[in-house]
Amino acid sequence: MQDTTYILTLSCPDRRGIVHAVSGFLLERGGNIEEAAQFNDHDTGLFFMRVQFSCGTLDACALRAQIGALAEGFAMRWQLHQAAQPMRAVIFVSREGHCLNDLLFRCKSGLLPLDIRAIVSNHRDFYQLAAGYNVPFHHIAATRANRAHAEERQLEVIEAEGAELVVLARYMQILSDAMCQRLAGRAINIHHSFLPSFKGARPYHQAHDRGVKLIGATAHYVTADLDEGPIIEQDVARVDHSATVEDLSAVGRDTESQVLARAVKWHSERRVLLNGHRTVVFK
Repeated sequence: MQDTTYILTLSCPDRRGIVHAVSGFLLERGGNIEEAAQFNDHDTGLFFMRVQFSCGTLDACALRAQIGALAEGFAMRWQLHQAAQPMRAVIFVSREGHCLNDLLFRCKSGLLPLDIRAIVSNHRDFYQLAAGYNVPFHHIAATRANRAHAEERQLEVIEAEGAELVVLARYMQILSDAMCQRLAGRAINIHHSFLPSFKGARPYHQAHDRGVKLIGATAHYVTADLDEGPIIEQDVARVDHSATVEDLSAVGRDTESQVLARAVKWHSERRVLLNGHRTVVFK
């Protein structure tokens, strides 16, 4: 059997011997560890680990069965994936396309281990962009009045494409609590980091009026608590008194694109583990 590279992620109550047990388990089955990272959270008493390894003696089904037996002894929550398999994703977007365009280009260039299966939008603005990358485009009008029907159609697309990840790339619609629960742990949102200040429309105009000196962006998992899900990545860029509203917006778009791309990359490489309201990111 030819060697296959796998990624094992796990979390469990912290105790002695976890690393020894996992590494010994892999050694006994001819596995070769290529990358490993771990974190002990002393606040919660939890242990987190990500191991990338190659193995040619067992297939994925056999490995999962045997890891399951190991995991029971440590009360582990775990996942096993083949590293070479790109993550299937669906991207949601409205009328600001900078993050969408950036993700499509990075994916096409081989910089993201993603298989973008579809683009969903409540507007038609980016159907030509989607066609240029040969990605199916679904226009699903979404308003408060038809939100339940729209989300039903959106879920149909997500399930039909077998998407493991949904990226809200400046999708300017609030998801229902039910939708957030269905996508828990597999939907990433991006927004400017002014929040909770400058809520609502025209945030960069509000920021300009207040003379801000930092422009930032936050990528986080989607939860029913609007814009308060577990944070994956953040960044800031400095500005000064000479910056116009247009300057602030341009800096904000660049920062949002970079932050979202990093968050999506780490998630698709199985580097992000949920830790309650926080995340553990093995960069």
